[in-house]
Amino acid sequence: MKTMSHGAKPELPELPELPEGCKATIISFTSPQDACRLSSVSRNFKSAAESDTAWGKFLPPEMYTILSQSSAPELAARSKKEIYFALCDNPVLIHQGRMSFSLDKRKGKKCFMISARNLWIVWGDISQYWIWISHLESRFDEVAELLNVCWLQIVGNINIRLLSASTLYKAYLVFRFTAEAHGFAHLTVEVTVGLVGTEATRKTVFLHSQELMDGDQYPKQRSDGWWEIELGEVFCEGEDKELVMTFLASEITQWKRGLIVQGIEIRP
Repeated sequence: MKTMSHGAKPELPELPELPEGCKATIISFTSPQDACRLSSVSRNFKSAAESDTAWGKFLPPEMYTILSQSSAPELAARSKKEIYFALCDNPVLIHQGRMSFSLDKRKGKKCFMISARNLWIVWGDISQYWIWISHLESRFDEVAELLNVCWLQIVGNINIRLLSASTLYKAYLVFRFTAEAHGFAHLTVEVTVGLVGTEATRKTVFLHSQELMDGDQYPKQRSDGWWEIELGEVFCEGEDKELVMTFLASEITQWKRGLIVQGIEIRP
């Protein structure tokens, strides 16, 4: 600590001279990215930037409740920084394995995927049209495989109080095709996203095209090997309301087969 001459005004301590707890509290008001930068570039900040005090603010307040009811309750014994990155890289299963939970790596916002089993799929329980199979690259025990339908409709819902407040979310159908897929070339699909009691946003998308094209109306390949198509977006304010997402391909003259549905993902 610097000495002070007689009559001089007291000086604030330089930031590296602050107690570690104060540094950690200051860092907790930044972001996960900032904490990682400070840890890597400053020896004075490394310990504080990796502390539970700092990283605890980047985790949802109900984190330990979620983990205790998840497929990986053992994560709760790890440091908060380790929990954070584990949930960014490896979603855990919740709700009897029919939903997954993870964190957005940039800001720690909550992300969910609703499994195909928790979606409403027209004729999904009739084996003539759909079958339920295991898939090595799915995070869930089962996925839905389309055998043959003309009317393709999928509906998902989630209460937005589960999501991070004051956050813009987007919903995506996560899917892939079998080698025998048919009926999706140039097929137009109407998708909607909206809160119950409000007017939903609507748009037309495509699951397949002859060329890879940009734009949110075309599918994009994910890092896990699956494909996704954006259904729409909603701004979450933390209220207790139901979000409904729909996917409808109603061209009855065009039979379709070979679509595999893993679920609907909701993320910032």
